[in-house]
Amino acid sequence: MTQKFTSADAFYSGLSKIIDRYFQTEDGALGVRIAILEDDTAQVELLELWFGSAGHKCHAYTIGSAFQDALRKETYDLLIIDWNLPDTTGLEVLGWIRHNLDWHIPVLFTTSRDWEEDLVFALDRGADDYMIKPIKRAETLARVAALARRSLPGNEAEKWFRSKPYAFDIANRSVHVDGQAIELTHKEFALGLLLFRNAGRLLSRSYLLETVWGTSGDLNTRTVDTHISRVRRKLAIHPDKGWRLNAIYHHGYRLENLLPSGSADSGLEGEDLEGAEI
Repeated sequence: MTQKFTSADAFYSGLSKIIDRYFQTEDGALGVRIAILEDDTAQVELLELWFGSAGHKCHAYTIGSAFQDALRKETYDLLIIDWNLPDTTGLEVLGWIRHNLDWHIPVLFTTSRDWEEDLVFALDRGADDYMIKPIKRAETLARVAALARRSLPGNEAEKWFRSKPYAFDIANRSVHVDGQAIELTHKEFALGLLLFRNAGRLLSRSYLLETVWGTSGDLNTRTVDTHISRVRRKLAIHPDKGWRLNAIYHHGYRLENLLPSGSADSGLEGEDLEGAEI
């Protein structure tokens, strides 16, 4: 049955609910980690309220230099950048992101400028979407969810996720290696699936803590490292299987695919001062 909307607000509200259901996990979290660059503290507080109520993890910065420092150390699923900033411009930060980050993270631009030339220029510089201020809750949540849906690998609607020789049975939360079932705990399965879905991407410990455990990324804990070690051992992640798990000193982990292109779906890297295999 076709649903009719009487206004743009009603449309975005409905779209937001539909996309939220698409991302919903069994724990009820959407699992999108967002970094915001916005110097208007009132706007920041509003966005944090909106995203928090929608199940997103939100980290806000008011100046470009602090935002760039965070991007050097942390992992995010999506960025929201304001055009006008006290120490730089959103366009300059966007240019730095596209030049320095090896992962194409989606960027949503917010601006009070409504000239078509400015919006086209921002998109040409690498923005994935834009919103003209004042922004609205339903539309903002819908656009964020749509960007995440297009960019993040996999979703909870999948029944299986395969990366040779690994096969994750998402519905039953089990994993097979070379056809043999491997017993994992709930968190070990979630961590392993997250790593393989993001193969080749450097994931910070804070990102892993927030995404898998739903806890603050600021906690000083060895939980992530302990579970990484267990997952690596239980799934036999090593070069003989075509994968390598490295820990990146003071940052996190990356799964690297060692097989020829096309032989598997994903990849990982790992820990000591130079990023040695663990």
